[in-house]
Amino acid sequence: MISAPFAHRTLPDLANTQVWRAGELGSASLQVVDTGYVALNRVLPGGGWPQGALAEVMQPQLGQHEWGLVAPALAAIQSQAPDKLMVLLGAPYLPFGPALGARQLNMQRLLCVQGRDAPTLLWATREALQCADVAAVLAWLPDARSAHLRRLQIAAHAHNKLLFVFRPLRAQNESSPAPLRLLLEGTAGDAGNVLLTVLKRRGPPLAVPVLLDTRPARLSALLAASRERVRRQREEFASIVRPVTSPQSPVHAPLDRIAHLDHH
Repeated sequence: MISAPFAHRTLPDLANTQVWRAGELGSASLQVVDTGYVALNRVLPGGGWPQGALAEVMQPQLGQHEWGLVAPALAAIQSQAPDKLMVLLGAPYLPFGPALGARQLNMQRLLCVQGRDAPTLLWATREALQCADVAAVLAWLPDARSAHLRRLQIAAHAHNKLLFVFRPLRAQNESSPAPLRLLLEGTAGDAGNVLLTVLKRRGPPLAVPVLLDTRPARLSALLAASRERVRRQREEFASIVRPVTSPQSPVHAPLDRIAHLDHH
């Protein structure tokens, strides 16, 4: 027999709970960080980088385009929490201070860690995620396995850290516990543009890559002004050297006809 209190109990309204439907872009319960790119925010669950989760970024060559992708978010975090650290682990190249400074990043709050082997870098990454003074962790882990990434995902979630793991292109065919997986590629036409393909997200598949201009705003403005100046100079030069013809201008015979007359 059903007790009276249970008989009168009603089910909760699903519309008011944090329910994610597979055909929709997940957003209800996510804490995110603004990526700095409107086009990218539109396709990411919650409208930004997932806080407390692993974002896995793959690209043909490590060290080429990742700073342009993540720098706006890191700069925003630094402005809000200037005393926090950004920890870099296993970076293929040392960060170039002036370039990152142009992206509004404080180099004094970047901590670079280099490891001799994969186990050391994995251990250091987990330790950085557990540190209260760290706001974000960026790890280049080309040889990480799914089990390793699962531990990092658990640590990022437990300590609510922003975590990026950069891996080579071959990793896209491997299984991964990362809730967000991206493919980052440069474009042939413009060095400042990148194509970002969303391989995995909490939501429906995204068939079309997202085109991003990752150059700093001040640099983009300078380049645009330079292109406009060159265009005007070309127009002015063309107006000066353009040949002017009029009915009074003498008509010259073709060169081949003149050469023919010279033989007679």
